[in-house]
Amino acid sequence: MRRKGPVGVITRGTTNPNRLRRCDRWVVATQHWRLTDPVDPPLVVDLGYGASPITAVELHDRLRVVRPDVLVVGLEIDPARVAVAKPLERDGLSFAVGGFEIPVPGEVDVVRAFNVLRQYDEEKVPGAWGLVQQRLSPTGLFIDGTCDEVGRLATWVAIERNGPISLTLSWRLAGLMQPSVIAERLPKALIHRNVPGERIHELLTRLDRAWAQAAPHASYGARQRFLAAVDQLQRDGVPVIGGRTRHRLGELTLDWTAVAPN
Repeated sequence: MRRKGPVGVITRGTTNPNRLRRCDRWVVATQHWRLTDPVDPPLVVDLGYGASPITAVELHDRLRVVRPDVLVVGLEIDPARVAVAKPLERDGLSFAVGGFEIPVPGEVDVVRAFNVLRQYDEEKVPGAWGLVQQRLSPTGLFIDGTCDEVGRLATWVAIERNGPISLTLSWRLAGLMQPSVIAERLPKALIHRNVPGERIHELLTRLDRAWAQAAPHASYGARQRFLAAVDQLQRDGVPVIGGRTRHRLGELTLDWTAVAPN
């Protein structure tokens, strides 16, 4: 990574409307306290939003539901992309040139970077995480995620100042053949670890097995089958975070200890 000017490299920038809706609704539903607790308007960064600023605009719209005065800054390393986004600025939403150094005043409450580090080499991940962690508020959160082109499969790591705390996997349940299809959308920190002997491989293997065992529930729909599979994981001692409200959405959050690389 370059150390002069914005830290990072220009990515492909592919994006689509609603692509990050799964992560956004998770933030609103489970992490809203990070936005509502601060007295001052919370600061949120959409890092590496891509060729279109739509994900930053959508993020601002969704977060205003829980905190009307939220400040969202879209950061892109490519000045041309920032110039395209500037006409969409409004009260509480702005765009600027920047990378993992997060060149905004003060500490940041939430940083969301989707499909950014996926395009980097694995050895660059710890350094990028560390730079963002330095910019977080005491209760701040960095979300490093990956999803498919239309947001039907998504995964993200939640990272606090002291390190990663969870991994979330999110599927569109309709038409799902087996949960491990999400392996191709794992964050860079895990995607190369999906091999025997690593925790993420064991987790996905267990999940596929639980999904197969839950096949009798398929007559009631994919949602009921998924709920039964998650119940089996919990009986097996997998540290699942959150309850059935989240699971019904095709969302599974796990304590980082369940998937941390060896």
